Amino acid sequence: MEWLEKHVPKLVLAPSFALSLVFVYGFIGWTAWISFTKSRLLPRYDIVGTIQYERLFDAPRWDTALTNLFVFGFLFIVISMALGLLLAIFLDQKIRTEGVIRTIYLYPMALSLIVTGTAWKWMLNPGLGLEAMVRGWGWESFTFNWLIDPDKAIYTVVIAGVWQASGFVMALFLAGLRSVDQEIIRAAQVDGIPTWRIYASVIIPSMAAIFLSAFIVLAHLAIKSFDLVIALTGGGPGYATDLPATYMYAMAFSRGDIGQAASSAMVMMLVVFAIVVPYLYSELRARND
Repeated sequence: MEWLEKHVPKLVLAPSFALSLVFVYGFIGWTAWISFTKSRLLPRYDIVGTIQYERLFDAPRWDTALTNLFVFGFLFIVISMALGLLLAIFLDQKIRTEGVIRTIYLYPMALSLIVTGTAWKWMLNPGLGLEAMVRGWGWESFTFNWLIDPDKAIYTVVIAGVWQASGFVMALFLAGLRSVDQEIIRAAQVDGIPTWRIYASVIIPSMAAIFLSAFIVLAHLAIKSFDLVIALTGGGPGYATDLPATYMYAMAFSRGDIGQAASSAMVMMLVVFAIVVPYLYSELRARND
């Protein structure tokens, strides 16, 4: 009986652990193996070296996907964090309708990326959305055709992504603002320090850990963005809004080139690791200290 009580937690967790081992880490290992083969429509298991990675970095479409990732990722992270911080500071003023406004700001996070992408696709469609509405008001020369402009379409993805994520960032920052020692703030106010200076010199610098957490979450979302792009632009016009995730999907299911899909997936995983691992290391080191 004592043996059973001691090992019940292990027995309960064993099936989940085994499934995770096979269907998560097992498939990561399988993908890594396939990325070193000449697999096309069907997998082949004879390793031929880095030929898939050479093809990957020679592909113009992959170059476009990486460029879009840097553009989208940078703007998405910076604007979401800036807007989220401003909204959090606004709500931190203890305004009367804080609960209602906070719910409105957080509402986009309750929607799936497919819904967000579809809604913004309607709003930014030149024939149905913003452009058609403004022209209906009498401004016939108004043009906002970013959705169908290959040079500007990626910025529509940024708009939709920021709209969905900024409320989440606001919630993180608001929790951080409310956790600051109020005695320090009151002492600064007694000394006659302006409110903006208190935020800039005292409150915001004390939230470095929250800024780092928000950055990690947003960077992870940017790298793995797929649903939003598929629903909003479909990767187009052409492949102007391709990201690594949509490139991987296209290679695996549209082009029948699973070797290329596997190599792009491994590059994405390495990028995620490059962001997450230093963060985890710093957290573990801080706890040990």
